[in-house]
Amino acid sequence: MGGFFGITSKHEAVLDVYFGTDYHSHLGTKTGGLAAYDEELGLQRVIHNIENSPFRTKFGGITNSMKGKAAIGCISDTDPQPLLFHSVCGTYAIMTTGIINNQEEIIDLVLKGAHGHLGARTGGKINQTELIAALISEKDDLVEGIRYAQEVIDGTACILLLKDDGTILAARDKNGRLPVRVGKAKGSTAASFESFALSKMGFEDQRDLGPGEIAELTPDGIKTVVEPGKCMKMCAFLWSYYGYPTTTYEGVNVEMMRYANGRILAQHDAESGFDVQSVDYVGGVPDSGTPHAIGYANESHVPFARAFIKYTPTWARSFMPQTQDERNKIAKMKQIPVTELIKDKNLLFVDDSIVRGTQLRETVDFLYANGAKSVHMRSACPPIMYACKYLNFSRNNSEMDLLSRRVIAELEGAEGMKHLEEYADGSTERGKKFRRTIAEKMGFETLDFQTLDGVIESIGIDRCKLCTYCWNGEE
Repeated sequence: MGGFFGITSKHEAVLDVYFGTDYHSHLGTKTGGLAAYDEELGLQRVIHNIENSPFRTKFGGITNSMKGKAAIGCISDTDPQPLLFHSVCGTYAIMTTGIINNQEEIIDLVLKGAHGHLGARTGGKINQTELIAALISEKDDLVEGIRYAQEVIDGTACILLLKDDGTILAARDKNGRLPVRVGKAKGSTAASFESFALSKMGFEDQRDLGPGEIAELTPDGIKTVVEPGKCMKMCAFLWSYYGYPTTTYEGVNVEMMRYANGRILAQHDAESGFDVQSVDYVGGVPDSGTPHAIGYANESHVPFARAFIKYTPTWARSFMPQTQDERNKIAKMKQIPVTELIKDKNLLFVDDSIVRGTQLRETVDFLYANGAKSVHMRSACPPIMYACKYLNFSRNNSEMDLLSRRVIAELEGAEGMKHLEEYADGSTERGKKFRRTIAEKMGFETLDFQTLDGVIESIGIDRCKLCTYCWNGEE
């Protein structure tokens, strides 16, 4: 994933951008970067690897080495950024979020065009942000270049671009899968992925940019330079997992959506005949599963309890290591039991989603090792049947990395892949067998998933405005 934050102001902006960017640390683990513009120093840039240290520790004291009344910052889970370019369109710093699916096609287009070359990283990989900048340079104007890039890219690309006059261009991807929010304060204007970062830095939330919209930000205000498109496909998974609880996308708060989602899960269990009163405690698989569980507990009137706590002072992010073995080990080491809430108890947990299932199996074994009588599991999302094409979430070398696909292959082989919709539906025979099989593999007493209709209801946005590709394959 990744996120960005930028300010153009009549006052020094670097410190505020440092803090605003840090509020996006939950979105990425690879690199962080800042760029600033100062009338005397011009454009400056700093990039650090943050795989083993939080953003703030690498960029602490940044105002000693960087200054400017305009600055942009990013947390990236892909390539190092921001990048600086001197081009026919001018000199600028640029950062992006998203994924390009047609990279080879674009690389060929760029290399055969006037640009002629691209920098290569170790292994020959091309930096995605540089590729987008190369597309922008195909035009003589930055705005036209950004619009051209958005048209050519198959995938998702939000762009934050800092010009060498302190102006910022903010562009949302053409389908609006990811958010770009703009805000205003006295003498300052800002753009952000997460809305709460704007309010924490003293900006009055203005609005979300529309799909494909490009806005010019100056200290005096926000001007739309490319009108938004009419078709939006906002990633529904942002509310379920990625988004920080205090943020709001398209007018819907993440925490409130998760409460509603848990409530709908509990209603579904009651309608299906599950005896929820046989459960002693409802809990969430921390951290993002917790608010879903609170919603479930409030609706079912079963006490909410935290049967185990994550130890986060030194291991804040379990996906930080580069190998799956390391991630699994750290995930296990972080789990600290509250034995009094586990021993001889029937427990129901809500997780935000079930993707590969590796860490979830470790969690269940951990609970039984600490004396749990039974463990019921609920997923706040439908079964994930497709690897996401638009974000980093659930991107795999093969869709067979997904637990759902592996189980279906075991049950029915290639024939099963023709019936994914049935397997996702818990009311069908295939759906019931699918759930029983996963429950047996994982050691759950029972397992169920939120329905697609349930997720959409909990968000409260028109279905046609949401991307649900990872669940039903529909773009």
